[in-house]
Amino acid sequence: MKSLDSDLAVFSAGTKPAEAVHPKAVAVMQEIGIMIQNQKPTNVSQYTNQSFDYVITVCDNAKETCPTFYGKVTEMLHISFLDPAEAQGTDKEIQQAFRSVRNEIGVRFEKFYNSIN
Repeated sequence: MKSLDSDLAVFSAGTKPAEAVHPKAVAVMQEIGIMIQNQKPTNVSQYTNQSFDYVITVCDNAKETCPTFYGKVTEMLHISFLDPAEAQGTDKEIQQAFRSVRNEIGVRFEKFYNSIN
């Protein structure tokens, strides 16, 4: 979302965040000029008292386990993607899974962004 509009306040968090951003995610984002290597996975619970225009879950598991938000949330949405960290196969196939999800996220979030602007 930040790559679409740098003025947006965008937060990313997980229901079960990893210790670090997956190296393959860092690599495929770097391919398109988005640097995420300094990002730190955070737990969504740290945001539940804040207000948001949109809260968007992106994994089916997150949709089911997302905590209640006590701040004002204008709209809760779910845009489902496969988790590339669960991909199996050769290193090249797994890397391609990360690229595919990156590309799908780009297309679907651009469509969402254009629909609200």
